[in-house]
Amino acid sequence: MRPGIFHKPFWLVLAAVLCAAGPWMYARRVLIPNQRAYAATHDLPRGNLSDLYPRWLGARELLLHGRDPYSAEVTRDIQIGYYGRPLDPSRPNDPHDAEGFAYPVYVVFCLAPTITLPFAIVQTYFFWLLVVVALATTLVWLRVLSWDVSLGGQLSLLALTLGSLTVMQGLKLEQISLLVAGLVAIAIALLVADHAIPAGILFALSTIKPQLVWLLLCWLAIWSLADWRRRYRLAVSFLVTMAILLAASEWYLPHWIPLFWRAIHDYQKYTGAVSVLDTLLGPPWSRALELVVFAAVAGVCWGERRQAANTPAFAITLSLVLAATILLVPTFAAYNQVLLIPALLVLVRERRTIWQRGVGNRLLFAVAAGLVVWPWIASTVLVGLSFVLPQETVERAWALPFWTVTQIPVGVAALMLVFYYQGTFAAPARPGSS
Repeated sequence: MRPGIFHKPFWLVLAAVLCAAGPWMYARRVLIPNQRAYAATHDLPRGNLSDLYPRWLGARELLLHGRDPYSAEVTRDIQIGYYGRPLDPSRPNDPHDAEGFAYPVYVVFCLAPTITLPFAIVQTYFFWLLVVVALATTLVWLRVLSWDVSLGGQLSLLALTLGSLTVMQGLKLEQISLLVAGLVAIAIALLVADHAIPAGILFALSTIKPQLVWLLLCWLAIWSLADWRRRYRLAVSFLVTMAILLAASEWYLPHWIPLFWRAIHDYQKYTGAVSVLDTLLGPPWSRALELVVFAAVAGVCWGERRQAANTPAFAITLSLVLAATILLVPTFAAYNQVLLIPALLVLVRERRTIWQRGVGNRLLFAVAAGLVVWPWIASTVLVGLSFVLPQETVERAWALPFWTVTQIPVGVAALMLVFYYQGTFAAPARPGSS
């Protein structure tokens, strides 16, 4: 274990717990009261507001009643549960997000065990499942990165994981993105341990949110082809599992792929979904920068394609790919930044190396660190002010913790790219390399 920040566990754990409490208390005392007050004054509907609900209801309707989850009728039923009533186009203040079933059909197989239960029970169990998955994601990435952190350090990282604005939002919304991030982390750990077949199966299951894994799968395809004789099991198990999922989906809902494609297109229209770089720059500059990022990451992937799965180079390349995914995915959402966990762990571990590489690196590291810690600072300050200032005054500043949310993935990805191109990730394989 490297010396430094994880050698004083008591104060570190205490500081981490206090930081973690900030976003949760902010949600309870500032964010949610502001949303409720705004909904009341603007006659906005509020139902269960669970991102799991559209997927769960679509699964129930397809598997129990044979109804098309992409249909307008099922979308209306989803709105009744999610918003409390169907959306009314004649009401100017009604939300634009129709909350349609915009997932591949095979997500219903993951939810099948829950469709006969009341949704309130499903919500509770799913929330705690996501808590466990979020904690496991951080621990698994520590193992994949071969970072031997003390118990106090691990507890601190777990507290910061649960207390991050990203994970807090994902848990509050019961977002499947947290589950996908966990599946990816476990699949990588299995691959590193030379269990390629179960890894391929989990990678296939992670495609329930294809936009979050497409870049990762491209990298793994390049990596597999670079040494096909040894790595074919990953590709074959992934392709076989995908074939089974697609065939089963076609059996339950014939011609579902065009329906899914139309649902995605409609989703982008009614949500106005854009990428991180579109939000910051807007086209055409965002498109140009996305091409630059993609080319830079592709160069890294090509250069590291021959690295064994149990080398530091492989793990850090994966971390970079996942960080770049947040920039390139066409729909920006804060909870998707759970995929930044491995890159953040890498940057914390390599902080001294980065700091010693010159003034430019120090400045970039300081900016990235500032962007990352700002939500904790802002949410904690707002919580403190909520005890001494009028509620309306504090609620007017509700957006403060979200100020850096769009900039965080830019700073993290940029720092990862600079770190790579200034050095090398190559290192001897650990014992047992395949």
